[in-house]
Amino acid sequence: MPNDKEEVLPRNQSLPLFNPHVPDFICEIESNKVPPIDAQAEDWFLEARALEDPEIFVEDRDYKKIIDLTRQAAQRLHWKAMLNLASLYVEGRDPLNGEEEAVQLVEKAMRLGIPAAYDRMGTYYANSTGVTGDTTRAYAFWQKAAVMGNPQAMAFLGEKLRAGTDGAIPGYWANIPVAIKMMACALSQGYGPAAFNLHYLYAIPRAANGDEIGDRTPATKQRALNVLHEGVKFGCAECASALAIEFGSPFDLADMLAPYVDKARGERYAVLNRELGFNPNARFPNLDKVLPLPPADLPPWNGDRDTLLHEAKGVRPPPAIPQPSAASLLQKPYFLAADYALHPTGLHSDAPTAPFSAYWQPAQGQGLTEPARLFRKDEEFRHFSVLDADNKSRYGRVTWEQYLTIRHNHGAVEPRAARGLLREVARPEPWLSCACDQACPVSGVWQPWVAADHPLQAIVNQYWRQAWLSQGAPFPRPRRDWLLDLSDGDVMWHLMDASLPDLG
Repeated sequence: MPNDKEEVLPRNQSLPLFNPHVPDFICEIESNKVPPIDAQAEDWFLEARALEDPEIFVEDRDYKKIIDLTRQAAQRLHWKAMLNLASLYVEGRDPLNGEEEAVQLVEKAMRLGIPAAYDRMGTYYANSTGVTGDTTRAYAFWQKAAVMGNPQAMAFLGEKLRAGTDGAIPGYWANIPVAIKMMACALSQGYGPAAFNLHYLYAIPRAANGDEIGDRTPATKQRALNVLHEGVKFGCAECASALAIEFGSPFDLADMLAPYVDKARGERYAVLNRELGFNPNARFPNLDKVLPLPPADLPPWNGDRDTLLHEAKGVRPPPAIPQPSAASLLQKPYFLAADYALHPTGLHSDAPTAPFSAYWQPAQGQGLTEPARLFRKDEEFRHFSVLDADNKSRYGRVTWEQYLTIRHNHGAVEPRAARGLLREVARPEPWLSCACDQACPVSGVWQPWVAADHPLQAIVNQYWRQAWLSQGAPFPRPRRDWLLDLSDGDVMWHLMDASLPDLG
């Protein structure tokens, strides 16, 4: 019988209603749920992001190039590019595409299981963007996104669950244990804004059920300060503002979070607050180099804004010059720039055409030596003569395997970001590497790194994971400090910059 049942569009799927009284929350990591990032697509995406630098006036931005680069990356299933392209459509940056096309693009990402796409669909329902507004459905999508591992949804819902009692604040509920877990999980993934509301919950002693059990103590105040400071590193402007006030002009001297008034510290946090308000993409992983929490002493500073921000930024070594590869010597469509190598993904297709833009190669075991080549979406796959099960030659379709572009840098420790977010430093000599359980041998900027094929590399091998550590200090531990199910033995720390603070 023919199947008359129509496909339910992802925007219309049935989801459980939002339950603010869920008894527990399991921290899932978004980077574990998304398709692997194609290195060439990542470079296109970062180039597009750089063209949207806040330093460039909106009317001066080349949105045609931004859209072209973002679309190129999205065609390789770069999930962040897919969602950014949807935003560009909603903003009206592409005259040929609007809200409906944005919704369709988000639906494509949802079919790929991308948690952030469910968060985005919730926002579309909340704002009536391309769909009929429905707050109930918005919360259902946000709940789905949070359970899947999206940090933005976790931070939003966690903030909604921090009321003392249900209804005490309209639109808020009382589920503080889950609120804390959600916001802590979001922060562990580098989402700085989660720290601001989390610090309120950390500042007060609480029972297991979340009830307040006393006044703020030195220990809870310190925990709140620590999480605000961590939030600043991860780009939280509100956190920087709160610390500028706490150190510079606290509202209540008798119950301030900071151990003492320190206007010099407050001034530095104020500089960071203004920068993050202007550029929400900025991150300051090496904040401790120029602005450590007490009892550490502040290094001298000449008062220059750029000097302070420069030293707190992430760092990277000069990019290595890639050696020619076999693919870089071929002609199109087999050509691949020497910056990249190819890695099989295990994804096979028997379709007559390429399901999406990527490098594809006849799968092994078919007796073919055809090199990988670039196919556009819906481009017809070539036919070949192969031997069938009876050892007879036949001409026709074969099975193809997708290949991902990866860095052709022999595993070098080279964190990447959009232009302007990192400062380039000479690679220190000698090159030092340490395990998590060692004490830091040299004061400087250290970068954690896991193997390129590690399932958590996308969330560990990031510049915002860097840390300024003093000699003798312990290295951060993945489970304890990042809430990641990651063995200490899988992580190595590499010295990126041993220069001392230079603040004029």
